Amino acid sequence: MQSTTQSLTEAATAAAVSVSGTRSGRPTAFEPCPPPQSSSGTTSDNKTTYPSDRKNVQKVTLFIENGDGVAFAVNNEIHVNANYLGNYTGDAPPPGGLIEGIADFVRLKANFIPSHWVKPGQGDRWDQGYDVTARFLEYCDDLRNGFVAELNKKMRSGYNAPYFVDLLGKNVDQAKYGN
Repeated sequence: MQSTTQSLTEAATAAAVSVSGTRSGRPTAFEPCPPPQSSSGTTSDNKTTYPSDRKNVQKVTLFIENGDGVAFAVNNEIHVNANYLGNYTGDAPPPGGLIEGIADFVRLKANFIPSHWVKPGQGDRWDQGYDVTARFLEYCDDLRNGFVAELNKKMRSGYNAPYFVDLLGKNVDQAKYGN
């Protein structure tokens, strides 16, 4: 049990490191990336987004700290409860790529997308991790609104591949997308 908790805590720390660039525990910042836009000024989810419509955010600070709840955002800060990250009690740990992918799915939904990320549908395997898995999770979330939140909730008690069938009506291999 300890190794599962430790590995998930390390995965969360690694995800924070990929965002903040440090393990010091002190808040650090990263630069926001503009949302993907078509020439018509719409994002991939068809919301009109012009530079004049967006809040000018120069930096976002990520805190991993003890507190109540799971996480919250206020002003230009994201606060994640370290106790929540460390209290995972699942019997079978989720694939590492899925943990990384969920973290990057959050970045994707917040429009903090580095220019080097793959385009939707690219990648070798759904659980390849990072941007590839984030894009796959976005696809699944488009198939069923709230899919990632529900999958995350199910994974609190362990991971089972049939979760995809439970949530999407098809197994992960049937949910493939892309090229």
